[in-house]
Amino acid sequence: MSEKFSPSLLGERNGLRRGYTTGTCAQAAAKAAAIMLTTGEIIKSVEVELPRGEKLCLPLIGQKIGENFAECGVIKDAGDDPDITDKVKVFCKVRITGRKEIAIKGGQGVGVVTKPGLAIPVGDSAINPVPRKMIIKELSPYIPSGKGLEVVISVPGGEELAKKTWNPRLGIVGGISIIGTTGIVEPKSTSAYRASISLCLNVALASGYKVVFITPGYVGERVLKERLNVPEEAIVKIGDYVGYTLKQCVTKKVKGVLLIGHIGKLAKVAAGLFNTHSKFGDARLETIAAYAGACGANSKVIKEILKLKLAEASIEILRKNNLMETFQMLAKRVVERSREYTKGKLKIGCILLSLKGDILGSEPKNLIRKKEWEKSILSV
Repeated sequence: MSEKFSPSLLGERNGLRRGYTTGTCAQAAAKAAAIMLTTGEIIKSVEVELPRGEKLCLPLIGQKIGENFAECGVIKDAGDDPDITDKVKVFCKVRITGRKEIAIKGGQGVGVVTKPGLAIPVGDSAINPVPRKMIIKELSPYIPSGKGLEVVISVPGGEELAKKTWNPRLGIVGGISIIGTTGIVEPKSTSAYRASISLCLNVALASGYKVVFITPGYVGERVLKERLNVPEEAIVKIGDYVGYTLKQCVTKKVKGVLLIGHIGKLAKVAAGLFNTHSKFGDARLETIAAYAGACGANSKVIKEILKLKLAEASIEILRKNNLMETFQMLAKRVVERSREYTKGKLKIGCILLSLKGDILGSEPKNLIRKKEWEKSILSV
């Protein structure tokens, strides 16, 4: 392998090693298979040019030349990013056809799109536009005169692996996606998570939902699915990106949002923190204590809350002192802050939860009892 273009020269970000995407793997495997098919010779590595112009020389596995086909694979290296598809094997089988085109198809372990709202039409393999474009660019010089090439991408174990990704929520079934806008995986990338949020919003809108249900994590997701019977395609898990998601909702002209989640996360939103990661601040207990005081808590109760380590522990203290109205006030404040953040361009409701999934408070107050969720949110 040429050291000049080795993956190690992708460099680092914040001391963490960059990697390359499944799209880059497919691009390299397809190009190598085309070279082997047209030359009849096995090669050990292949050089590819990424969308932004960087060049990589990647090692190959499983090289094989048969009658009218060649096949090989590339092992994905996600660098230091905690990517679920790290070390996955992406194979491409290339054969000569009579049609003057480069046809790209998904094989075993590559998902199929079943819902509208993505960059890929319903019914097509989940191979994103940029990887398709790069494969076509790489293979064009190797098309035999008057012929065409067919590329079949496969990922062994991709169907099981996909269950741990966003794909089921996005309506991609049967395998993982072949993705990558730049061809490079940024370690601990926020852009990848944000892109997933944006895609989920697209799917919800394309499925006809006027109101989307956004939640930081599994507590809200479980309550939405199991207790409130909200369809999965209307639910968007947002992690710490409350502000980003709300702004995306405005941009995409979502009519209404229900923000539902654990008190520990949403108390931060009530305090005006729209990225709830701890590095941006932590005002959970101070906020709960302040609203408890507004509901009549004495100094002893307020000091008791401020001594806590976890927001969850405040629930029992407030319950014991008949101060559960605190959570109702907090839910109202979450909505007020969110409306200010979006400059009044979005209808917003809120439900606060315990870790067990108990509903502590909501805004509007009667939201919990209503079954017509869209009407409830759009009327606030």
